Amino acid sequence: MNQKVKDYLLVVSGGVIYALALKYFVFPSRVVLTGTEGIATALSYYFSNFWLFIGLYSVFQSILLTFAFFHVSRRFAIRSLVTVCTVVILLILLPEFRFAHPDFQDERIILVLFGGILAGVGKAMAFKAQGSTADEDILAAYFAMKYLKPVGAIAVIAAVASTAFGLFMNYLKDSNPGAVINTLMYTCIYIFASTETLNNLYKKFQITMFTVITKNPGKISKAITDTFDHRTFTVQSAVEGHTTEEEVCNTKNFSMLRTIITKEELPKLIQEVEKQDSDCFFYYHDVEGVSKSYYITPIG
Repeated sequence: MNQKVKDYLLVVSGGVIYALALKYFVFPSRVVLTGTEGIATALSYYFSNFWLFIGLYSVFQSILLTFAFFHVSRRFAIRSLVTVCTVVILLILLPEFRFAHPDFQDERIILVLFGGILAGVGKAMAFKAQGSTADEDILAAYFAMKYLKPVGAIAVIAAVASTAFGLFMNYLKDSNPGAVINTLMYTCIYIFASTETLNNLYKKFQITMFTVITKNPGKISKAITDTFDHRTFTVQSAVEGHTTEEEVCNTKNFSMLRTIITKEELPKLIQEVEKQDSDCFFYYHDVEGVSKSYYITPIG
């Protein structure tokens, strides 16, 4: 099975999981989704009309997919379209089924948490196959490449306007401030669960400093450039801490190589570095504030 087929199976699987999250967990718990999905869900809750959500969702995603085609990449837009079609078809065809009763608070929280986790998994699977579940994920991909921020962080920003709109519609329908605040709390839990799951599974735009201390800097530098030809590194001389001043002249000093890479690239680089020098010592840590000129391969 070639990589292209695997990618399409992955975006379809991501769409299946996301549709299951919406149908059986998000909609029954009546939380507000992020982005234009949030507007669609808020209006469908207000009018108690599932087909209104399907219609608005389809229109909004068509607009955003057109944006993705011209501003992110053609491949990303096409694979996102496959995911969206999968979601729409399954939302229509999946039978009604209740896992928990949303009117009981202890069961509603289960629906919200599990729905958020499932939604995050579906989004991550689509992203890993160079697609998305569309909506705010398209804007997340665009701004993540522009500002080097994790895609989940953009989803939180997109959630602010949609949540405010959803809460307003909730108040118009019930005129109950307590119910509005209750929906806000559960919506925040859903957003946190989904974005944290997404950020933990999809690490393309999370950046780390990788440091290697070695006696074979030539091999390590070759491992870095051969593995990722768009990455560079710095080299710094180092002396072993147990080496005395008298021994320095007779000791082969170490070199410290540092490179900034994404967490997505990290496992492969570690594997190649260990192949070149199994005795080297390495470590890595998260970094913030990297220059916008730092290059990350585009999605799709």
